[in-house]
Amino acid sequence: MTIIITFCVLLLVAYLFDLTSSKTKIPSVILLLLLGWVVRQVTDLLFIDLPDFSMVLPILGTIGLILIVLEGSLELELNESKISLIKKSSLGAFLPVVTMAIILAYLFHYYGGYDFKASLCSAIPFCVISSSIAIPSVRNLSSEKREFVTYESSLSDIFGVIFFNFVLYNTDFGAATFGFFLLQMLIIIVVSFLATLLLSFLLNKIDHHIKFVPIILLIILIYEISKMYHLPALLFILIFGLSINNFDELKRFKWSERFRPDSLTKEVEKFKELNIEAAFVVRSLFFLLFGYLLETSEILNPDTVIWALVIVLIIYSLRAIQLYLSKIPLMPLLFVAPRGLITILLFLSLDPILKIPLVNKSLIIQVIVLSTVFMMLGSLLTTKKQELQKEKEEKKAKEANEIEVSKL
Repeated sequence: MTIIITFCVLLLVAYLFDLTSSKTKIPSVILLLLLGWVVRQVTDLLFIDLPDFSMVLPILGTIGLILIVLEGSLELELNESKISLIKKSSLGAFLPVVTMAIILAYLFHYYGGYDFKASLCSAIPFCVISSSIAIPSVRNLSSEKREFVTYESSLSDIFGVIFFNFVLYNTDFGAATFGFFLLQMLIIIVVSFLATLLLSFLLNKIDHHIKFVPIILLIILIYEISKMYHLPALLFILIFGLSINNFDELKRFKWSERFRPDSLTKEVEKFKELNIEAAFVVRSLFFLLFGYLLETSEILNPDTVIWALVIVLIIYSLRAIQLYLSKIPLMPLLFVAPRGLITILLFLSLDPILKIPLVNKSLIIQVIVLSTVFMMLGSLLTTKKQELQKEKEEKKAKEANEIEVSKL
């Protein structure tokens, strides 16, 4: 009973963090990690014996990953006017992930003397933008910038996980390996379209009062089965989300009438709301639990601080180059490159044989906190700049008004 009450209170506090983050500019992930850590200190101080939650973390992370990518894909619109934005965000998601992974892997290999494959597997988790932190942080920006961050961070999650699994499950990287990978991509695309048609049909046809939970369970089931066969399962989540959210674009095809597009659109809106709320609960529990499992010595580990600063410097250097080449204004998007849930999840997925001592919990948490704090400071500076600009414009308008009045 005490555990249930505690979880309810913690989730309500997490909701409060989410509500106030747009005002305080403090990302909720930092507060959730801190809250989880405080709970650990209190339980240790009061000698409260709790079960081992470490086995729950990967499960929560996997479900959270599915719901977050689904949440992001359900926000994306596909039409001709978005082609330029999709190209920019796709390149912005793919190139920094690959480039940074190679740079970091080389540094780990050169300075640590570790095997290059192990170094590359350990480097990839640091290369993925966390959509669970990035998307909520841009709520107050213009719709175009919000869309860019949604596309970019969602695709960064997908590219990062696919790249990680590709390196993890292959021993050599010849033509046969790439050919097999392309075959896997083709298989998952076919499976995704068939599954999407089935799930869309069920979403529209089920009349029972419980209809969305079975859909989410089927999505998780298809994802896990695809993952068992080392298929890029996140691609299925992206295709499903994009397809049902943009089904109205297929109205011109006669066969689409069988799915009753207008009715499906209403059901998708309800499904979207449920998914957002479920993603919030799972994401909050994940970060609370990760904060709870952290040791104080891991957070304040001086041995990894230099590496954490180097990694953050590489993150924002590459981001500045990427935005410049994409002809996107640096401010305020330069700051929106936090690391988070995917970084932790990929780190936990590392095979013990491929783990390198340098990449540990300390380094992971320090990079997450530093990148999130950097985003917070950038957000505060941008807000201050916008306020000063607004004051300047209001002052000019007032002066112009006074001149007009004096002329009269």
